[in-house]
Amino acid sequence: MTGAAKASGTVAAATWRRSGAARSSRAVAVETAVAITYGGSTQAVLMASPADLEDFAVGFTLTEGIADLAAIEDIEQIDGELGIEMRVTLARRPSERLAARRRAMAGPVGCGLCGIESLEEAVRPLPLNRSPMRFEPYAILAAIGALAPLQALNAETRAVHAAAFWQPGDGVRLVREDVGRHNALDKLAGAIARGGINAASGAVLLTSRVSVEMVQKTAAIGAPLIVAVSAPTSLAIAAADAAGITLVAVARADGFEVFTHGERLGLPPSSFSDEREAAHGAA
Repeated sequence: MTGAAKASGTVAAATWRRSGAARSSRAVAVETAVAITYGGSTQAVLMASPADLEDFAVGFTLTEGIADLAAIEDIEQIDGELGIEMRVTLARRPSERLAARRRAMAGPVGCGLCGIESLEEAVRPLPLNRSPMRFEPYAILAAIGALAPLQALNAETRAVHAAAFWQPGDGVRLVREDVGRHNALDKLAGAIARGGINAASGAVLLTSRVSVEMVQKTAAIGAPLIVAVSAPTSLAIAAADAAGITLVAVARADGFEVFTHGERLGLPPSSFSDEREAAHGAA
C-alpha cells in the first residue's frame, strides 16, 4: 500500500446479546476521499479504501478512456487532512474524453457513473470482445470458491468488495479490495495493466452485483468473462451481450446462471437481445 494511510482501523463499541451487554471493539474499513487529478485539474473525487491507490489511479485512467498506460508518466500521492490526492502526469494532452467523462461531483462508494455530464457517456458503445477463450464450468466454480480466502481486508472488516483476475490453470492471480465495488474493479484494472497480464486469457471475478458500469470497465480491461456472486441488472446484461462478454452471475458453490454468450462455457449460445425480441413477439 502506498502512503501512510491504513485500510482498516479498530474502534470501540458496545455489544448487546441476549445474555447482556459488554464493551467490545471492532475492525472497520477506512473510507477516505480520493481525488484523481490530471494537469492540476480534478477529474473525480471518490470515496475509497486508501490501499493500492497507484493501481486505482492507473485503472481509473484506463477504464474511463482518458489515456492508455504508455501515456502515464508519473503518479504522485499527496496525503492531506481531508483526503488523498493522486496526481497523474500524462505524456501528452488528454483526449477530449477527459472533459467528456469529467465527474462533476464527488462520488459515494456505491456510485459508478456519478457526475457524468451526458447520457451518451453513461451508455457509451463498448469495444467488441472477440477472445476465443473457452472455460470449463467446474473450473469457474473452483475459481469463485477460491476467492473468499484471498480477501484479507474483508476477512478483517466484513465491509468491502473484491474484484479479482483468474486464469484457467493459474488460478486467482490478482485480488483488489475496496469499500466501493467500482473502485475495486479500477484497482484490478490498474494491477492487470501494470503487471503486463493478458486480460483476454482470463476472467474478472466480482463479489458484488453487476451493474452496467462494471461491464463497461471489464470491456476496457479486455476480459471475455465476468463471474459475479450477485445478480446483474438488465442494462448490464444488454451491455455484456453487445460487447461479446460472457456474463455469469449468482455464482454459488453448486452452480451459477449464464446470461450472455454461454458458448464460451460449452452451453447453447445465449443472446439477451434475442430473448427480448422473443418476448416482444409473444406479447
